Amino acid sequence: MSAYTHHHSHGPDEHSHEHSHLSEMDVRVRALETLLTRKGYVDSAALDRIIETYETEVGPHHGARVVAKAWTDAAFHDWLLQDATAAIASLGYTGRQGEHMVAVANTPEVHNMVVCTLCSCYPWPILGLPPVWYKSAAYRAKAVIDPRGVLADFGLSLPEHTTFRVWDSTAEVRYLVLPMRPAGTEQLSEAELALRVTRNAMIGTGLALTEAP
Repeated sequence: MSAYTHHHSHGPDEHSHEHSHLSEMDVRVRALETLLTRKGYVDSAALDRIIETYETEVGPHHGARVVAKAWTDAAFHDWLLQDATAAIASLGYTGRQGEHMVAVANTPEVHNMVVCTLCSCYPWPILGLPPVWYKSAAYRAKAVIDPRGVLADFGLSLPEHTTFRVWDSTAEVRYLVLPMRPAGTEQLSEAELALRVTRNAMIGTGLALTEAP
């Protein structure tokens, strides 16, 4: 069983609904970047630094720390599910593309998955840059109609009774999946637990690691 939550409304700074092919969009973005750099409006070195920051310093590390804290702090766990934006900001993780966050928790009965059906909305301040597959037309289409099949593509299988809920990220709202805490990790510290949280687990295409990486 699956449920699809759709209220996709992109602002003027988001990708146009016409651009269903991200490869074409990438070409347009790179062409615009080149033009603006040549005209002196954009510093290519600054752009490289921004990209490097999201790739190496943010990555999924911020999100992993959020999840680990939710696993170990019941009050923070409840706050995260009630007001993810404020809870995440309390840890110092804020910024563009993460102004309005919603956290959804996986349970033994419900598995959540995040997609952006019209482009590639993604919570950069806590997950870093979106993976290539997240932006692909194949994932955006299949996640909605066959989330169980998507998990199979990632090598995962969940019980038949599991209900799938698919959340459509928008210009206004971005989602973070709170994966289930692996069994046998009761004695681990927050820092150790954070190592068990993968980017895919926070998108819903994976699970938290049962063993240390």
